[in-house]
Amino acid sequence: MSVAPVEDVEVADRSQVETPWVCIVWNDPVNLMSYVTYVFMTYFGFPRAKAEQLMLEVHEDGRAIVASGSRDEMERDVTAMHSYGLWATVSRSQ
Repeated sequence: MSVAPVEDVEVADRSQVETPWVCIVWNDPVNLMSYVTYVFMTYFGFPRAKAEQLMLEVHEDGRAIVASGSRDEMERDVTAMHSYGLWATVSRSQ
């Protein structure tokens, strides 16, 4: 009986796998601030204060990270934001 050799995963490769992805919502000239707050409360389940804080970040800074997790989860969230009419993208967390 032989044993297969164990391959070492390089640290750089491991960190890429462990780095979470983020859902970024971008400012747009179309949606009202109250609507963006509503979307954050409805979809993500944020309390009003958190939803308003993120909405203001989108409005004032041009973008806000609203969620983090696996790439599949963030792609699902971005698709949901698009269905609400918001501009959103997926990015690897820094």
